[in-house]
Amino acid sequence: ARLPVDPRIARILLAAGQLGALTEMLVIAAFLSIQDPRERPVEKQQAADESHRRFANPGSDFVSVLQLWSYVEEQRQAQSTNPWRRSCQREFLSWLRLREWRDIHHQLKLVCRELGLRENHEPASEETLHRAVLAGMLTHIGTRTEERDYEGVRGRRFAIHPGSFVFRKPPKWLVAAELVETTRIYARMVAAI
Repeated sequence: ARLPVDPRIARILLAAGQLGALTEMLVIAAFLSIQDPRERPVEKQQAADESHRRFANPGSDFVSVLQLWSYVEEQRQAQSTNPWRRSCQREFLSWLRLREWRDIHHQLKLVCRELGLRENHEPASEETLHRAVLAGMLTHIGTRTEERDYEGVRGRRFAIHPGSFVFRKPPKWLVAAELVETTRIYARMVAAI
């Protein structure tokens, strides 16, 4: 209750603290709490996709977020404010959302410290990250069916969102951070488990 995020995300942070993946999960939790900073203007969708593809991890959108964070932090520290802002625009990244991401990350880090959760000094494995995600997203697990979509809890059917880096090589089992209903139900922010 003391974590200022969705209860599912708070549960993920608690699990990450126990599993030794809190450092990485603070980044992911902050990302899940904001609007995606990767922009995709209608007139430049292909260029934006190419720019964002360098952060892609074919098995996990969560790991892709960590790769984006590493790049963004490296660039932010290497440049002053105005060149950094122009660089974000060229790379189809929202400077304001990136700033919001850092702010929420900092807030979550302070609250987790108050709660006695310790950050890990060794990088967490993908499996450990996904175990922490599973703790909060149990209702967003799916298994692939013969019709090439996924069946989740209570027979709910969904597909991987085409914007996911996992879309090209769909796994047998997956976990999603969110299920969104448009023309059909799509799993967004997914990982193979």
